[in-house]
Amino acid sequence: MKFNKTRNKIFGAIFIFIVVVAFFITPTGYYLEVPGSAEDTSQFVKVDGKQDKKKGNFLLTTVGIVSGTPFTLLKSLGNDFETIYSQKDLMGDESSQQYFKVQQYYMQSAQNNAVQAAYSRADKPFTKKYLGVYIMDVMDNSEFKNKLEIGDTITAINGFHFNSANQFINYVKKQDKKSTVKITFLRDGKKKSTSGGLVRLADTKRFGLGITLTDNTEAKGNPPTNINAGDIGGPSAGLMFTLQVYSQIANNDLKNGRTIAGTGTIAPDGTVGPIGGIEKKVYAASAMGATVFFAPDDPVTKEIKKYEPGYVNNYNLAKGAAKKIHTKMKIVPVKNLNDAINYLEKTKQSK
Repeated sequence: MKFNKTRNKIFGAIFIFIVVVAFFITPTGYYLEVPGSAEDTSQFVKVDGKQDKKKGNFLLTTVGIVSGTPFTLLKSLGNDFETIYSQKDLMGDESSQQYFKVQQYYMQSAQNNAVQAAYSRADKPFTKKYLGVYIMDVMDNSEFKNKLEIGDTITAINGFHFNSANQFINYVKKQDKKSTVKITFLRDGKKKSTSGGLVRLADTKRFGLGITLTDNTEAKGNPPTNINAGDIGGPSAGLMFTLQVYSQIANNDLKNGRTIAGTGTIAPDGTVGPIGGIEKKVYAASAMGATVFFAPDDPVTKEIKKYEPGYVNNYNLAKGAAKKIHTKMKIVPVKNLNDAINYLEKTKQSK
């Protein structure tokens, strides 16, 4: 009898141990968006083969995406700087691998736009090369499902090379709906080809390949700039990369010994666009000692208010986050690259 009681206690202890471990490590299918890191852009950028060695830092800021466990989800409740997302909310219908491929495309696009915006502002020459159309998604009813993948770049159709996504789309529109087309594409740098028919596109009377696409381009400047962000994805480092590149090619020390952080997409014309998770990025920048934080001051239009009445733009979200963490970091609104450059020029003498 004593042996049975001892055995039951052992089994009970093991069961409790398993439950406790599961509480801490079991995936739930949910994710947490949390403050990420603030990284010095000079480590990723080389102009004419050289990194920026001047004092101070331009910091790109990130959010972290971590798999939620029962423990981390419970701990995050009430935390203004941690947000819970389902996989569907975060990644849509994409797998995690497909999601991160798209994020890498966004980063590459941000780097190209940064080169164009910086070289244009510095009045330096650059070239823009069209690589093809980048595949963002392949529809379930497409005959190219399992033939083409997210991340492939289509370079030709039926041997026809094109100079824009619109030109590609117009060529497809002219094909007979019963025709078979040959697609030439690049995957991981290797040239491949495949064939398939057209399908009716959802909510239209048109026929097409059944893919979602966007332009894939490459910008190169003189002197040459190389940006390698490693595993960091997404478009939100665009502004900070542009400031880093511009300061080097224009030989203009905008940092002036300061630690300057920020976020925002960048368009080739220098327009700064909004991003997600800005509150977490303010937190990360403050923790790294930044004294300035550039936040996109995106316009809140009637159209936005119509579909999202409670919308708050990036700048106001950033100000709110800064107030919550009691940081002395200055939150600076920017609508375009010139706003950021002009602010740094004006304030560098008063550092």
